[in-house]
Amino acid sequence: MVINFGAGPAKLPREVLLEVQKELVEHGTSGMSVMEMSHRGANYIALHEETIALVKELLNVPDNYKILLMQGGGTGMFSAVAMNLMGRTGKADYLVTGTWSTLAASEGSRYGKINLVVPKQDKYCTIPDPKDWKLDPQASYFYYCDNETIGGVEFDQIPETNGVPLVVDMSSNMMSRPIDVTKYGVIFGCAQKNMGTTGITLVIVREDLIGHAMPITPSIFDFQTMAKANSISNTPPTFIIWMMGRVFAWIKRHGGITEMYKQSLIKSQLIYDVVEKSSGFYYCPIEARFRSRMNVPFRIGGPTGDDELENLFLKGAEALGMQQLKGHRSVGGIRVSLYNAVTIEEATALHQYMLDFLSKHRK
Repeated sequence: MVINFGAGPAKLPREVLLEVQKELVEHGTSGMSVMEMSHRGANYIALHEETIALVKELLNVPDNYKILLMQGGGTGMFSAVAMNLMGRTGKADYLVTGTWSTLAASEGSRYGKINLVVPKQDKYCTIPDPKDWKLDPQASYFYYCDNETIGGVEFDQIPETNGVPLVVDMSSNMMSRPIDVTKYGVIFGCAQKNMGTTGITLVIVREDLIGHAMPITPSIFDFQTMAKANSISNTPPTFIIWMMGRVFAWIKRHGGITEMYKQSLIKSQLIYDVVEKSSGFYYCPIEARFRSRMNVPFRIGGPTGDDELENLFLKGAEALGMQQLKGHRSVGGIRVSLYNAVTIEEATALHQYMLDFLSKHRK
C-alpha cells in the first residue's frame, strides 16, 4: 500500500475518495454527475451552500465575515490581496519567513510600497522576535504566511499589528488547528493540502475590507464581486468545490478541527523525536519552537546532507510504499508532509523506518 507524504497535491482521505467514487457518475437522485450539473441549478447550489456552511461551522466564522471560493490558487491571492486592500494607503507590511511570503511580497510590490518588517535573511530557520519588527502604522495591512511549506517554519502565535488588518496565508495548515477568525482581516488557503484537491482557494474576509479594490482589479479577483455573487460570478469548479465539501464533512465526522490538531501534534512529534535523538544523523535546521506540524524538513548525515545517504533513504522508503519524501528542489534533503489525511499509523511506519535506517547506516 502506498503512503503519500507529498507536499501537494497531497493525500486525500480514502473515505472521501470512496464516497466520491460511489457518486461520480450519478450524485444522489439527480440523475447526473456533479461535473454535469448547471452551476446555477438547484442541485449544485445546495452542494455549494453546504460547503460554505461547513467552513462557517468548523472554523466558527462570525457573521461579519464573507466566505469566498475563488480561483487562482495561493499565487493568485498574492495579487488579489494587494489589489483589494493596498488602495487604502498605498502601503503594506510583509513579514517574510520563507519562500511563499517572499513571493507574496514580490507580487505585492507591483501594487504599492512594501515594507519588509524584518530584513531579508539568507536562511529561514526561525521567526524573528516581534520586538525587532519594524511596523508601518500607515500600512493598509500586515501580511504573513502561517506555515512555510518548503522551509518548515510555522507560527506559534498570532502577530500583534496594533490595529492594522492582518492578512494570513494558511494554504498548508488551514483546518489543521483551531483559529480565532476575529483576529484577522483576510484568511486564505488553497485546497490541495488539507481541504481537497487543486483548483479552488478558500478566502475568509472581514466585511469592512470589502469594496476597496483598485480599478485595475479583475472582477474574478474582486472580493466585492465574488461576495455579492456568492462565489458564482462565473462558472466555478463545481466538482472540486463539492469534493472540498466532502473533505470538510469528513473532518466534522472525525472530531472536527480540535481532533485534527491533536493528531497533527502526535504525527509530527513521531518524526521530530527521531531527529532529536539521532545525535545529528538526522538534522533539522528549524528552531524547535517554530517547527512545522505539517511539513518536516531534514537532512541526513549532517547540516549539508549526504547525497548518497539521502538517495538510499528515499529508495528504501519507496520500496516500503512511502512516496514523495524528497525535499523541495530549492533546499534538497527530505521533506515529510503530515496533512490531515495522513494517519498516525502511517506516520508511525515512517518513524520506524527512520529508526531502522539510522541503526543500519550510522557510523
